[in-house]
Amino acid sequence: MISIVCPFYDEQEVIEGFFRRLVPVLEATGEKFEIVCVNDGSRDDTLPGLLAAQESYPGVRIVDLSRNYGKEAALTAGIDLARGDAVIPIDADLQDPPELIPRLLEKWREGYEVVLARRGDRSTDGWLKAFTASCFYRFHNRVANPQLPENVGDFRLMDRRVVEAVRRLSERHRFMKGIFAWVGFRTATVEYVREPRPAGATKFSGWRLWNFALEGITSFSTVPLRVWTYIGLMVAGISFVYGSFIIVRTLIHGADLPGYASLFVAITFLGGLQLIGLGVIGEYLGRVYTESKQRPLYVVRKIHEGRD
Repeated sequence: MISIVCPFYDEQEVIEGFFRRLVPVLEATGEKFEIVCVNDGSRDDTLPGLLAAQESYPGVRIVDLSRNYGKEAALTAGIDLARGDAVIPIDADLQDPPELIPRLLEKWREGYEVVLARRGDRSTDGWLKAFTASCFYRFHNRVANPQLPENVGDFRLMDRRVVEAVRRLSERHRFMKGIFAWVGFRTATVEYVREPRPAGATKFSGWRLWNFALEGITSFSTVPLRVWTYIGLMVAGISFVYGSFIIVRTLIHGADLPGYASLFVAITFLGGLQLIGLGVIGEYLGRVYTESKQRPLYVVRKIHEGRD
């Protein structure tokens, strides 16, 4: 059986178009399928729209979360509850075309356990978003392990063995792209052209994308912590050299009148470095605090089972 996993958050405008394109593609494969729709605490009529789609289309299961937990938690809930031999996460905004699913299945039948859908053309995302995404992938892959495949989102196929491996990773701060990459397995890639969003608006603002990037880096790298050791050594070395210079100059030329400007700059510069270092430590400490509480990633209010 094939499981399609799709998080929904305030997506009432795209529901009908999503199912109208997805279901015929799944029916054409000749395989049994289910569509696991995770309502992530939507504030609009997403849930009634999903219930209406459940009456019209086969294989629709609705997982209604008790509140909005974020896309990573909603995606985790869908993967946890998916029953298929192959699990395919996909967004409801139709920027990832459902028509690519048969190609993913073809690679899976060839023996690949993970089939990535790579965005060969991101022109619909806009220049700034594509540029910042490229910068993120390059920086992440320099400082973190494992490396992320560039221009690959959540849209992919995972074999049941991969899904079980992902489910064993229990961290509360979820960066799913990193988790998918961490488990490994035999991987193939299929390229596609990213489509424009037909309706609605993205839920990821620039600020949320920035925080998401920080999540990815701090979840899989300790370099931001380690780098402060080298910054401290460098600043201490500069201070030692400058202090030696002052001693030698004083012995030769005598003492100068102390300057308030240079003292102010030195104090504020070092104070700024210390605060940045504390901020980086705080990022990691906050993650340790969250992990230590062992709260569940999500709470399911109700599961609506559909017809086969």
